[in-house]
Amino acid sequence: MGLKSSEVIEALGLEPLPIEGGMFRRVYADDYSSAIYFLVTPEDFSAFHKLTSVEVWHHYAGDPAELVLLNPDGSVTREVLGTDFTRNERPLSVAPVNTWMAARTLGEWTLFGTTMAPGYTPDMYEHGDRKSLLKAYPQAAEPINSLTRE
Repeated sequence: MGLKSSEVIEALGLEPLPIEGGMFRRVYADDYSSAIYFLVTPEDFSAFHKLTSVEVWHHYAGDPAELVLLNPDGSVTREVLGTDFTRNERPLSVAPVNTWMAARTLGEWTLFGTTMAPGYTPDMYEHGDRKSLLKAYPQAAEPINSLTRE
Protein backbone atom coordinates (compact mmCIF):
# COMPACT_ATOMS: atom_id res chain seq x y z
CA MET A 1 0.00 0.00 0.00
CA GLY A 2 2.68 2.51 0.97
CA LEU A 3 0.51 5.59 1.52
CA LYS A 4 -0.31 6.89 4.98
CA SER A 5 -3.83 8.03 5.83
CA SER A 6 -2.54 11.58 6.31
CA GLU A 7 -1.26 11.59 2.72
CA VAL A 8 -4.62 10.44 1.38
CA ILE A 9 -6.44 13.03 3.51
CA GLU A 10 -4.21 15.81 2.18
CA ALA A 11 -4.28 14.65 -1.46
CA LEU A 12 -8.08 14.42 -1.54
CA GLY A 13 -8.76 17.45 0.66
CA LEU A 14 -10.70 15.45 3.25
CA GLU A 15 -12.13 17.09 6.39
CA PRO A 16 -13.67 15.69 9.59
CA LEU A 17 -17.29 14.57 9.18
CA PRO A 18 -19.22 15.97 12.17
CA ILE A 19 -21.27 13.57 14.31
CA GLU A 20 -20.78 10.44 12.15
CA GLY A 21 -16.98 10.49 12.25
CA GLY A 22 -14.33 9.77 9.65
CA MET A 23 -12.90 12.14 7.09
CA PHE A 24 -14.83 13.14 3.97
CA ARG A 25 -15.26 15.42 1.01
CA ARG A 26 -18.37 15.80 -1.10
CA VAL A 27 -17.23 15.38 -4.70
CA TYR A 28 -20.56 15.53 -6.54
CA ALA A 29 -24.09 16.73 -5.98
CA ASP A 30 -27.03 17.64 -8.17
CA ASP A 31 -30.81 17.45 -7.86
CA TYR A 32 -30.72 13.66 -8.26
CA SER A 33 -27.67 12.24 -6.51
CA SER A 34 -24.57 12.91 -4.43
CA ALA A 35 -21.18 11.28 -3.88
CA ILE A 36 -18.45 11.58 -1.25
CA TYR A 37 -14.99 10.30 -0.50
CA PHE A 38 -14.87 8.86 3.02
CA LEU A 39 -11.85 7.63 5.00
CA VAL A 40 -11.71 5.77 8.33
CA THR A 41 -8.78 4.81 10.55
CA PRO A 42 -8.57 2.63 13.69
CA GLU A 43 -9.00 5.81 15.76
CA ASP A 44 -12.08 6.95 13.87
CA PHE A 45 -15.04 5.20 12.28
CA SER A 46 -18.43 5.72 10.73
CA ALA A 47 -20.84 5.64 13.69
CA PHE A 48 -24.23 3.96 13.45
CA HIS A 49 -26.67 6.04 11.47
CA LYS A 50 -29.54 5.49 9.09
CA LEU A 51 -30.77 7.37 6.06
CA THR A 52 -34.07 7.79 4.26
CA SER A 53 -32.33 6.99 0.97
CA VAL A 54 -30.25 4.06 -0.23
CA GLU A 55 -26.52 4.51 0.31
CA VAL A 56 -24.09 2.61 -1.89
CA TRP A 57 -20.61 2.05 -0.39
CA HIS A 58 -17.60 1.57 -2.71
CA HIS A 59 -14.15 0.41 -1.56
CA TYR A 60 -11.48 2.52 -3.27
CA ALA A 61 -8.16 1.98 -1.50
CA GLY A 62 -6.41 0.89 1.65
CA ASP A 63 -7.25 -2.02 3.87
CA PRO A 64 -10.56 -3.88 3.88
CA ALA A 65 -13.31 -2.57 6.14
CA GLU A 66 -16.28 -4.02 7.92
CA LEU A 67 -19.72 -2.59 7.18
CA VAL A 68 -22.32 -3.53 9.78
CA LEU A 69 -25.99 -3.29 8.81
CA LEU A 70 -28.78 -3.51 11.38
CA ASN A 71 -31.75 -4.35 9.20
CA PRO A 72 -35.35 -3.25 9.81
CA ASP A 73 -36.41 -6.92 10.16
CA GLY A 74 -34.11 -7.31 13.21
CA SER A 75 -31.34 -9.20 11.41
CA VAL A 76 -27.69 -8.15 11.38
CA THR A 77 -25.46 -8.25 8.30
CA ARG A 78 -21.68 -7.91 8.50
CA GLU A 79 -19.91 -7.41 5.19
CA VAL A 80 -16.26 -6.89 4.36
CA LEU A 81 -15.54 -4.28 1.73
CA GLY A 82 -12.27 -4.86 -0.06
CA THR A 83 -10.65 -6.40 -3.09
CA ASP A 84 -9.63 -9.90 -1.98
CA PHE A 85 -12.54 -11.69 -3.61
CA THR A 86 -11.19 -15.11 -2.56
CA ARG A 87 -11.80 -14.05 1.07
CA ASN A 88 -15.37 -13.00 0.32
CA GLU A 89 -14.50 -9.30 0.26
CA ARG A 90 -16.59 -7.21 -2.08
CA PRO A 91 -15.86 -3.80 -3.63
CA LEU A 92 -19.44 -2.56 -3.24
CA SER A 93 -22.26 -2.86 -0.72
CA VAL A 94 -25.75 -1.39 -0.54
CA ALA A 95 -27.30 -0.06 2.66
CA PRO A 96 -31.07 -0.07 2.09
CA VAL A 97 -33.38 2.72 3.22
CA ASN A 98 -33.86 2.93 7.02
CA THR A 99 -31.09 0.41 7.75
CA TRP A 100 -28.70 1.29 10.57
CA MET A 101 -25.14 1.23 9.25
CA ALA A 102 -21.63 1.70 10.62
CA ALA A 103 -18.15 0.99 9.28
CA ARG A 104 -14.63 0.49 10.56
CA THR A 105 -11.31 -0.26 8.95
CA LEU A 106 -9.77 -3.69 9.44
CA GLY A 107 -6.28 -2.27 9.06
CA GLU A 108 -4.49 1.09 9.00
CA TRP A 109 -7.03 2.99 6.88
CA THR A 110 -9.77 2.50 4.33
CA LEU A 111 -10.93 4.89 1.63
CA PHE A 112 -14.55 4.48 0.54
CA GLY A 113 -16.86 6.36 -1.68
CA THR A 114 -20.56 6.54 -1.01
CA THR A 115 -23.28 7.56 -3.41
CA MET A 116 -26.92 8.35 -2.80
CA ALA A 117 -29.91 8.93 -5.03
CA PRO A 118 -31.67 11.15 -4.30
CA GLY A 119 -28.72 13.14 -3.08
CA TYR A 120 -27.91 13.58 0.58
CA THR A 121 -29.54 16.32 2.63
CA PRO A 122 -29.13 16.69 6.41
CA ASP A 123 -32.80 15.87 7.08
CA MET A 124 -32.18 12.33 5.71
CA TYR A 125 -29.74 11.49 8.54
CA GLU A 126 -30.55 9.93 11.94
CA HIS A 127 -27.72 9.28 14.38
CA GLY A 128 -27.74 5.99 16.32
CA ASP A 129 -28.30 5.91 20.07
CA ARG A 130 -26.38 3.11 21.81
CA LYS A 131 -29.09 2.26 24.35
CA SER A 132 -31.88 2.09 21.74
CA LEU A 133 -29.79 0.06 19.31
CA LEU A 134 -28.77 -2.44 22.01
CA LYS A 135 -32.41 -2.91 22.95
CA ALA A 136 -33.46 -3.50 19.35
CA TYR A 137 -30.40 -5.58 18.32
CA PRO A 138 -28.97 -7.31 21.44
CA GLN A 139 -27.22 -9.87 19.21
CA ALA A 140 -25.06 -7.02 17.82
CA ALA A 141 -23.75 -5.74 21.17
CA GLU A 142 -20.07 -5.76 20.13
CA PRO A 143 -20.37 -3.61 17.00
CA ILE A 144 -22.96 -1.33 18.62
CA ASN A 145 -20.71 -0.70 21.63
CA SER A 146 -17.69 -0.16 19.36
CA LEU A 147 -19.36 1.96 16.69
CA THR A 148 -21.56 4.46 18.51
CA ARG A 149 -20.66 7.89 19.86
CA GLU A 150 -22.24 9.37 22.95
